[in-house]
Formats: sequence, C-alpha cells, structure tokens
Amino acid sequence: MSGRGVRRAAAHFVLILLAVASLYPFWFLLMTSLKSNDQFYHAYYAPALPFHWSNYVEAWNQISGYFVNSITVTAISVLASLVLASLAAYAFARYRFPGSGALYLLILVVLLIPATLTLIPAFVILRNLHLIGTHRALYAMYVADSQVLGILILRGFFASVPEELLEAASLDGAGEVQTMARVVAPLARPALLTVAIMTALTSWNDYLWPLIVLPDTRKWTVTLGLVSFRDRYAGMSAWGPLFAGFAIASVPLFVLFFASMRHFVSGLTSGAVKA
Repeated sequence: MSGRGVRRAAAHFVLILLAVASLYPFWFLLMTSLKSNDQFYHAYYAPALPFHWSNYVEAWNQISGYFVNSITVTAISVLASLVLASLAAYAFARYRFPGSGALYLLILVVLLIPATLTLIPAFVILRNLHLIGTHRALYAMYVADSQVLGILILRGFFASVPEELLEAASLDGAGEVQTMARVVAPLARPALLTVAIMTALTSWNDYLWPLIVLPDTRKWTVTLGLVSFRDRYAGMSAWGPLFAGFAIASVPLFVLFFASMRHFVSGLTSGAVKA
C-alpha cells in the first residue's frame, strides 16, 4: 500500500472512531430506555431482551403535558422570529435610509452582550407588562434573542439576491410584500431554515428562563419537566422510564434536523438555479 493509501486509511479509521464516540451516547440512551432495572444493572453496556416498551408509555404519561407546552412555545417562537427577522433584514438589505448603517451596527453590538446580563432587565420589563407566569414571557424572550443573529444571517442573503429579479417582480406589478414572499423568501430558504433551527434549539433546550418566569408547574416546558421527572424516578432507580423520557424529548430535534437538512440542500440548489 502506498503512503497516500496508508494516510487515507488512517484518516478513515480516525473518522470512524470519532463517529462511534459521537453516536454511542444516543445508542446507550435508546438501549437503557428499553431495560428494566435488573437489565440495567446486569447488562449495563449492551442491549438486553426482552425490550420493555412500557417504559415509553410510562414516560409519556409523565411528560406529555410538558412536551405539548414546548411544542407550542417553540412553534410560535420560530414563526414569529422568522417573520420579524425577515422584515427587518429585508429593510436593511434593500433600502438606505438616514442612520441605517449606524442602526445595523448597533444591533450587531448586542451580540457582544452576554445573555445572562439581560435576564434581570428582561424580567423587570415582562413583569411590568404582566407577562410573568405565562408562555408569552417565553415567546417574547426567544423572539427577541433570535432577532440579532437572524437579521445578520438574512440581511447578507437578501443583499445577494440579484436586483434584476426584484425589478422583474416590480414590472409584473408585485408590491414589496409580494416580492418578499414570492421571490426573495424562496431563494432564502437555506438562511430561513438556519434561523428557524437556531431559534428552535434555543426554545426547546432552554432551562433557566422558563424556571424563572413560570412558577406554575402545569405550564413548564419539557426541560423543566424532565428535571422533575429525573428527580422523581432517579430516587426509585427506575432508569428505563427515565431514559425513555429523555428519548421522547429528543425526538422533535432529530426530526427537525433530518427534515431541515433535506430542505436545506434543496433550497441551495433551487436558489442557485433561480439566481
């Protein structure tokens, strides 16, 4: 084997090891979610038969309410973030008005501010608006947090759209809203998906902000529900239902990842052709 072949084989071997190391925690999660306590202690690293699918039923009965809360909060946050960030980014990309450059730089400066420094001001503002204790406090925070990076990503993509396409839409009688919705948005699908994924990950995985603003346990999101579920079942050594709950909570993120990657590639190809 030549030196180049040896290097390629070594590189493949290292990549395989990294892939196994990355995927094994998910494999361990799925294995453990189907075990009884005895199987967990006697077959810690390997699958064990029979599978206990009842663990998922038990876990769902415990976290279903939190799961639905997170789905609602995430969906509304993503939709609102996309609409607001798209409109703002379109304005910054296609129009020049007095102070637009300074305002855009001021928005970017917000990226330099640690998120923890905004917790107290945000809490005070939302308390004065009587939103504490409601899911609207979550919507407001997640949408506001997503705007800066969303505007940054979308503005660059909108600015790269050929001017000829916008002029052609204008000659066909399309207004600004129609041009944005029917011409620019389809071309910006990859950028829009990026903003949607980032907002969804933030909304779904956040633990601290819901803990601060939601004293009512019935309104908790899945992250808070899983911690309560963990504390309840870890003391009983019921590892199967506990890991089943973790697996259920991870399903939407897996679905989002695989679905968005397919559309991401399709959007890139479509945008390249139309451009």
